[in-house]
Amino acid sequence: MAKYEHTVTSEESGLTINQILRKNYRFSSRFRTKMKYQSLVDLNGTPTPGYVKPGVGDVIGVRLPDESSDFMPEDIPLDIVYEDDDLIIVNKQAGIIVHPTKGHPEHTIANAVMKYMADTDQSFKVRFANRIDMDTTGIIIVAKNANTQNDLSSQMRRNSVIKKYYALVEGDIPEDHFTVELPVGRPSQESIRRAVMTEGGKDAYSEVNVIERFASGLYGPHTLVEVILHTGRTHQIRVHLSHIGHPIAGDVLYDGSTKLMDRQALHAYYIEFEHPMTKETVSFETDLPEDMKTVIETLKNSAG
Repeated sequence: MAKYEHTVTSEESGLTINQILRKNYRFSSRFRTKMKYQSLVDLNGTPTPGYVKPGVGDVIGVRLPDESSDFMPEDIPLDIVYEDDDLIIVNKQAGIIVHPTKGHPEHTIANAVMKYMADTDQSFKVRFANRIDMDTTGIIIVAKNANTQNDLSSQMRRNSVIKKYYALVEGDIPEDHFTVELPVGRPSQESIRRAVMTEGGKDAYSEVNVIERFASGLYGPHTLVEVILHTGRTHQIRVHLSHIGHPIAGDVLYDGSTKLMDRQALHAYYIEFEHPMTKETVSFETDLPEDMKTVIETLKNSAG
């Protein structure tokens, strides 16, 4: 069954199948190569080479190759916010990484997705369109095919994907709205820690809105902020907020205190993008995790 179908228009008369597909879809060069060598393109239901010129009204179909991942399925809770034939929106919990690494080969979101596939009789290669840190909660996108991942990655490179976070930071931030435009880099390859670097850093732009301020009370002043990412550097929010003197609560890597939380109080709560298949703008939003809600209530109660 064709995944993508396109009916040739009069304006496309005289073009080859390949030219028509390039005009209408943002397929990656790697996927176009697979289309050619695996004969994934049909014309009116029959496999057809890309150099053929179809007629007006003909239907070009593109099938997806059969793919799978070999991660071990694990029974890990998976909070699915949304799912369709092309992607899954997951609200990731704290304490779990997204994709297996040498240091964390198992117990990841990828392993949880493999179990979910088995439970729902699905089969696709696990691809992540975005990632967040192990102890950050919130939205990640699982792409069910290479074209979806490539399209979303392209949107992110163009900074057209809107990503918003909630962060509980230490101290009282007086401004209601401000921006931080400071380059972020990695001072040492021996450490995962990033820093603001005027030389060797990459441009990084964060927009900050104050949501609520909490009086000093027992734990000192704190501020709940919304951060809108305009670039996507590693640890960007954590570095920027710490650099301006307001580290995220619980973020020990960037000088945050653990007196209220044992992880960074950072939640990726909102994402907006163009759906790779429908081309419609879609958005997804999640609530604050329970541990951040509990800490906020503690701050409110301690203020008297």
